[in-house]
Amino acid sequence: MITRETVEGGFGIYVHWPFCAAKCPYCDFNSHVRHQPVDQDRFAAAFERELAHFAELTGKRTIQSVFLGGGTPSLMAPATVERILTAISDRWTMDDTVEISMEANPSSVEAERFRGYRAAGVNRVSLGVQSLIDTDLKLLGRLHDAKTARTAIDTARETFPRLSFDLIYARPGQTPAGWEAELRQAIDLAADHLSLYQLTIEEGTPFHTLYHAGKLKMPDQDLGAEFYELTQDVTAAAGLPAYEVSNHARPGAECRHNQVYWRYGDYVGVGPGAHGRLTVGASRLATSTERHPETWLETVERHGHALVENTGLSEEEQGDEFLLMGLRLTEGIDMKRYERYAHKSLDPNRLNALKEHGMVEEIGENRVRATRDGFFVLDAVVADLAA
Repeated sequence: MITRETVEGGFGIYVHWPFCAAKCPYCDFNSHVRHQPVDQDRFAAAFERELAHFAELTGKRTIQSVFLGGGTPSLMAPATVERILTAISDRWTMDDTVEISMEANPSSVEAERFRGYRAAGVNRVSLGVQSLIDTDLKLLGRLHDAKTARTAIDTARETFPRLSFDLIYARPGQTPAGWEAELRQAIDLAADHLSLYQLTIEEGTPFHTLYHAGKLKMPDQDLGAEFYELTQDVTAAAGLPAYEVSNHARPGAECRHNQVYWRYGDYVGVGPGAHGRLTVGASRLATSTERHPETWLETVERHGHALVENTGLSEEEQGDEFLLMGLRLTEGIDMKRYERYAHKSLDPNRLNALKEHGMVEEIGENRVRATRDGFFVLDAVVADLAA
């Protein structure tokens, strides 16, 4: 049964390619380095089987977006990408305006390979540039330099209808003036979308070890807030306002796949460690797959999928997730839709208190969103509303 909520949020497919050429010291994603060539034919066959399993769960639905993430999907051969996309289009209906995005690292960009991805159906590329400063790229463990990044951006713009790239700010030793200059360079290079993330220290990463050993100095909270404010002001003035906490686009160029997440739509997640949210019958399911790539592969070959979680979400969990995702967007959330998930209204006293403190604001009938101040402490705002 397809409900009003899933229609409102959309439907997408996330494909996780877990391999990287090197592991970055700040990264806590499910990515793995292999020093022997990956058997792409075998992995492609496993993706086909897991996609078939999910198609049986969801039934025939119309896809608004496909996202090839990782890891480094641009390490896949174009033929591998084509097999995966064909498996998706064979099992679901592709919307006429479907967005098919692919993450790529500048160090793995080759014009011929990019043309192969485009021929396979990819129409949007997201480049993991991270910095336009060579010394900072080395600090971040990246395999490319700024010149390589610029060349990759040029190649992507020539090949794909849509382009985005990522930058990380509030890096050790970075100043607001330095970031502003770098950001303005990025805007000059950008087509219509930028993802701008504040560097965070994630448990289990080399940066986490260095930070707690006192060997990595991070900007304090006040300086972090200054970086954030500067980012919002510069991008908005350049016509790329934030439409989500860390994502900026010209109107109409927003990433449709990520909007499926933030609007709490349905999405299939296939590949090692992929997560999904699916409406099946009257239930909303949380899914996740085996994280270790070779274990995932062997499990899919034996059972047709590698699900390790396929759990129904309670009303409270659905309401909390809807708040957590939806309040990331500048468009905010529909409070009536929250009530349909959580089977309760937002506490008017808590809502009014947050409004009085300038953390949220009501926009139109039944909609509420975080303010700019609220975005900076969004976890606390969500926790307060969900209590």
